[in-house]
Amino acid sequence: MRFERRAYVRKGERGSPVVFASKTTRTETDATTGEESERDIPFLKGYTVFNVEQVEGLPPQYYATATPVLDPLQRIAHAETFFTATCASIKHGGIRAYYNVSQDFIQLPPFEAFRDPESYYATLAHEATHWTRHETRLTRDFGRKRWGDEGYAMEELVAELGSAFLSSDLNLTPDVRPDHAAYIGSWIKVLQNDRRAIFTAAAHAQRAADFLHGLQAHQEIAEAA
Repeated sequence: MRFERRAYVRKGERGSPVVFASKTTRTETDATTGEESERDIPFLKGYTVFNVEQVEGLPPQYYATATPVLDPLQRIAHAETFFTATCASIKHGGIRAYYNVSQDFIQLPPFEAFRDPESYYATLAHEATHWTRHETRLTRDFGRKRWGDEGYAMEELVAELGSAFLSSDLNLTPDVRPDHAAYIGSWIKVLQNDRRAIFTAAAHAQRAADFLHGLQAHQEIAEAA
């Protein structure tokens, strides 16, 4: 007969009351444009907690030393300079990365939330490629009407290729992101319907990369003036 090992608080131990204050993020989609945005909803919740040393029978990982998060000092200087020179509005917070075209800003999770600096800058490169689609820049439009349609998939393909081009230009070697599989699924339909779609997307991605590189020269001229 097999018995399961169960964790328990040692007899006589007293817990400590805590109040957890946080906020949950709700993703909302504009029914007209298909754009996604996030809204924070604050909440409070009370708990009685015990230190791990007051508990017996927990799995070994609960007693292990916590793995340190990504050090903010590990930022890659030349990549930081490159994206700063674009003068794009870049906000940090939440758990998702996206570009909001109507309000013209890039949203990213905190730098420390990424597994490594390269992943942060590759994600920023993806969203910066989206940023170039704005009507004041390259005015790129594939007829996107709602989230998930072919216009959306085409724009995502452009952004992913743009991220790859920029990562190469900046000598970054990011790992494959978990959301790549989801992107590929949406690309397949576009590529099946138009065999030249990959060439069209690559041309737009290169144009976006060139535009972002061009902003570096403008920034240098402004600083020299």
